[in-house]
Amino acid sequence: MSRHLKIAAAQLGPLHRSDTRAAAVKRLVALLREANAGGAKFVVFPELAFTTFFPRWWMEDQSEVDARYFERRMPSPETQPLFDEAKKLGIGFYIGYGELDEEQGRIRRFNSAILVTPEGNIAGKYRKVHLPGHADHKPHAAFQHLEKKYFEVGNLGFRTFRFMDTITGMLICNDRRWPEAFRVLGLQGAEIVTLGFNTPTENLHYPEPPALRVHHHLIMAQSMAFQNAIWLVETAKCGAEDGFRMFGHSVIVAPTGEIAAKTVSEDDEVIVHNADLGLGENLRKTMFNLAAHRRPEHYKLIVERIGVEVTPSN
Repeated sequence: MSRHLKIAAAQLGPLHRSDTRAAAVKRLVALLREANAGGAKFVVFPELAFTTFFPRWWMEDQSEVDARYFERRMPSPETQPLFDEAKKLGIGFYIGYGELDEEQGRIRRFNSAILVTPEGNIAGKYRKVHLPGHADHKPHAAFQHLEKKYFEVGNLGFRTFRFMDTITGMLICNDRRWPEAFRVLGLQGAEIVTLGFNTPTENLHYPEPPALRVHHHLIMAQSMAFQNAIWLVETAKCGAEDGFRMFGHSVIVAPTGEIAAKTVSEDDEVIVHNADLGLGENLRKTMFNLAAHRRPEHYKLIVERIGVEVTPSN
């Protein structure tokens, strides 16, 4: 018996520093309603969906950063309307946010995402592992990418969750560039992987045409979906936030590596696809039958070595 799940990627246009959390939530609710009108039962929102992409700025007052850009609990009074509307409509969702947590008397900060059931319950949490950018101040740079300053490396690993009659995994932004993350989810039977992102059109570290950055984004999404026989939903927050542009191109990619739907703007936009969850089963039984074909005894360098060391041939 075939299983289908109608999935939406709910892309956000820019959120500026002056935009309130309440204004962001109002837009998220509007996107949720639009997705519902299109028949979607599962909506994937972006990374850091309640605020601007604040790691582009060096800020000295951590207490102000915490108050403006982090959530001490989820849902909070300001974000509760999104949960209420989703429960009313019977829609599950993924959403990213800045998480402030206290563990053993120590304040910890993560770039996090959660899965929320149609009943309004949090079914799973992920904390971003692959943090890009830098922690040092670069005052002469056109902009900064300070995720290593504001966030810790995630400590929950790569997990899958029984969610809405699926096996679903979560990633965030830069994780999409690391095949190990997808493989770990695939080894746990993932059928869907959800990923929110905020990606500048300009590369901070070296010259790179915006079109090439988008090209890399799309080929990574297609290859990761195909090589792991999963449905992959990648949703952007994009457009010019206070003059700093991020690209859109939110996508829903099939296990065959084909793009099933893609946004065409850098504004608030919803795309929907009725995902056949059985589409990847044949691939997982044949070409990507991991139990039959993987040879982990030959992959030890992947976990034993972090950086490149040139090994001379014998």
